[in-house]
Amino acid sequence: METTKISLYNTLTRRKEEFEPLTPGRVGMYVCGPTVYGDPHLGHARPAVTFDLLFRYLRSLGYKVRYVRNITDVGHLEHDADQGEDKIAKKARLEQLEPMEVAHYYTERYHRAMDELNVLSPSIEPHASGHIIEQIEFVKRILDAGFAYESNGSIYFDVEAYNRKHDYGRLSGRNLDDILTNTRELDGQSDKRRSFDFALWKKASPEHIMRWPSPWSDGFPGWHMECSAMSTKYLGERFDIHGGGMDLMFPHHECEIAQSTAALGHDSAKYWVHNNMITINGQKMGKSLGNFITLEELFTGSHKLLAQAYSPMTIRFFVLQAHYRSTLDFSNEALQAAEKGLDRLMKGVETLAKIGSAAASTVDPAELERRCAAAMADDLNSPMVISALFDWVRIINQLADGQQTLAADDLERLRATVHRYVFDVLGLKDEKAAGAQGGRDLVTPLVNLLLDQRMKAKADRDWATSDRIRDELTAIGIRVKDRKDGYDWELE
Repeated sequence: METTKISLYNTLTRRKEEFEPLTPGRVGMYVCGPTVYGDPHLGHARPAVTFDLLFRYLRSLGYKVRYVRNITDVGHLEHDADQGEDKIAKKARLEQLEPMEVAHYYTERYHRAMDELNVLSPSIEPHASGHIIEQIEFVKRILDAGFAYESNGSIYFDVEAYNRKHDYGRLSGRNLDDILTNTRELDGQSDKRRSFDFALWKKASPEHIMRWPSPWSDGFPGWHMECSAMSTKYLGERFDIHGGGMDLMFPHHECEIAQSTAALGHDSAKYWVHNNMITINGQKMGKSLGNFITLEELFTGSHKLLAQAYSPMTIRFFVLQAHYRSTLDFSNEALQAAEKGLDRLMKGVETLAKIGSAAASTVDPAELERRCAAAMADDLNSPMVISALFDWVRIINQLADGQQTLAADDLERLRATVHRYVFDVLGLKDEKAAGAQGGRDLVTPLVNLLLDQRMKAKADRDWATSDRIRDELTAIGIRVKDRKDGYDWELE
């Protein structure tokens, strides 16, 4: 295993820290997955790609990673963490389906979208509904520790009691006065002692569909409880990394830290890693704003805000072009730029495969490895990896033109480095390659056929035909590059 020193920004301590797993050579990572009551959307893409990048990178260094990503199929209420109708139950009622029918349908939709984005499956993908017993036992531990109370069949976390011994708000930087000031008073909160207390177990109303027996009532677990119960079940009471979107920092992750600390007597996750949000033309994504775009709409170009369809790898490359902790603003212009950048990179990979070796090297491929390794070790700096790869695409083109040379060993080293970072770490794939999306690539052979005809025309000194083929390809967005030994092309 490589001994690379990695730094990760720990949201809990608000600084970059050297990553040291609790168990040498092994990493336990828990990431909050989707609530499955609707089609996967653009907001799902960023955490999925971010933590897939981390998963791939750690594995590339030789770590054995147990990656747990949950599925929320119960307990996520419509209006508030403690009030309102369960989102999946509401969908089931409106569509006259069983709640688990809804959950299964949208879980499968999510999986298909993740496959399109080339996101690896996690090691374990537990469902909240399959771990009710573990959640009940976790609530019992919190009650026994004196940090929760029963009220009319529901169990609430006593934030004030917890705060006297621990520090509630340390992840998000909030204090109880701020929370109290900004907490909405909602109908039905009279069961709580204080408005900022949160539900660990909710007694189900008579019309509530999803319900299970417990020592306190027939009901269901609070939204925050599933992650505490399932992360410790599969990763132990102490594990390495807990991840998710920045929108989950408060209240979800704050409450999760409080629950776990109350039950266990100590922190569970050593590093908290959060990706930032995707905005659309500078606005937060939301259905009410009309800018809520599903991944299927992106792939087909069927949303009114889209100028065209964008391939899954364009979306993945777009996400990776920004550091995971920075805000990422979606626009057609940004995605079109990502599409061109991805095509340029894949053309470089294709050109590299065709280059022959020379007697001596005029460039050092170790420089690319050093730059990529340093960037990834510096808090997953994927934009700097991409920048280094683009610099070497230019050198690869010089190699193809004979302006630079590589000896056989150095050529193989360059190919291995490019493959590692483009495909293994960044997780990109060549969508033009035959079968990349389960079908045939018709564009590449047709363009190559035309360019072969152009080469023949040039050999016959038929400059009119040669120029016409080049100009017509340019008109449809294909730029032709003449080489000493043939040609190359890329999308503009």
